Amino acid sequence: MTFWIVALATGAILAFFFFKALTLRAPQIKDETDLAVYKQQLVEVDRDLERGIIAPDEADRLKTEISRRVLALDKHSDDLASNLSGREIALIGAIFVTVFLGGGAALYTHLGQPGYSDLSQNDRIENAKVRMEARPSQTEVWDKMPAEIELNTPVGEMAEMVKQLRDKVATRPNDLEGHILLFRIEAGLGNFRAAAVAKERVLSLTAEPTIEDYFDYAEMLILSVNGYVSPQAETALKAVLSRDPNHGPALYYSGHMMAQNDRPDVAFRLWNRLLRDGPDDAPWLEPIRTQIPKLAFLAGISDFELPQPQLKGPSPEDIAAASDMTDGDRMDMIRGMVSQLSDRLATQGGGPSEWARLINALGVLGDIEQAKTIFANAKEVFASNMGALDQVTTAARQIGIAE
Repeated sequence: MTFWIVALATGAILAFFFFKALTLRAPQIKDETDLAVYKQQLVEVDRDLERGIIAPDEADRLKTEISRRVLALDKHSDDLASNLSGREIALIGAIFVTVFLGGGAALYTHLGQPGYSDLSQNDRIENAKVRMEARPSQTEVWDKMPAEIELNTPVGEMAEMVKQLRDKVATRPNDLEGHILLFRIEAGLGNFRAAAVAKERVLSLTAEPTIEDYFDYAEMLILSVNGYVSPQAETALKAVLSRDPNHGPALYYSGHMMAQNDRPDVAFRLWNRLLRDGPDDAPWLEPIRTQIPKLAFLAGISDFELPQPQLKGPSPEDIAAASDMTDGDRMDMIRGMVSQLSDRLATQGGGPSEWARLINALGVLGDIEQAKTIFANAKEVFASNMGALDQVTTAARQIGIAE
């Protein structure tokens, strides 16, 4: 409430001075100065006449001229006074107040946080801590989501095999191998909630779970609730990071959790570290590159610059081997490397820098038709990511297959 009182008071003060500026006529100051000069001139004419410096007829002529100028000055002042009527001044003032106060309130409502009290950094950190501790559990979020009426199931003979496995595991809760297999199948089918339940059972039955076990469990929990990082997922991520502090995917999800709970500063530090440590083909880097500029803004970092990915070239061994090859063998080696990159992007995906590199390589090899095919695929992959799409399009433009 204090904010709105101060904002309205500030607006009222500015409106007052605006009205004052409309009603004041700056040219009147100059007119009053000129009038004083003319009056002084009349006094000096009378004084010169008394001293005999000028003749009476000359004095009369000077007084007449000065009087004419005074009358002209009065007429000019009257014209200025009639430029804006009271109604026009009121209308202009009303427009100003509406635009200034109304527009300011609308802008703040869109960009600001109405009703949010002014907090110190310590208070915001404490509030974020309370928010994290009070956030819903995994089960609470699952309960609010639509029930999984029917799991994704393969077609054909595999459908019956999957059904039998599900039934078997349901009746044998201590079957470790069965739960491991069930987890892999459910995760592959996109049944993330069922996969998380299976992996939870694997963790309880395994004497020494691996880092991959804990991370797989955390990721299934997160994916099953559309990216929300619950306390249960956080515990699993901490188990991963306690064993491997540099685990990239776990650090990515940890940053995601911090961003969800009003700690953009911590999220930025985690993601910025991943962004600069690489590797450039890490699958978590592309979502980080898309989201981190906004995160930097929320964290109050105004000088952040998104680092450009460093493309990996051939190793020294590759260069040494190529120097001893014939032109035909060297071209075959290059084509083999390009083919490997193409196959990996098709099966595993990759960042826009890799797609751009593949397009450029195909252009150098003269395989323009294949480059066009790759460019078309890249446009589908990055259809919702304009930054990545621009990078790929730039590569295609360089070899003449995009406008």
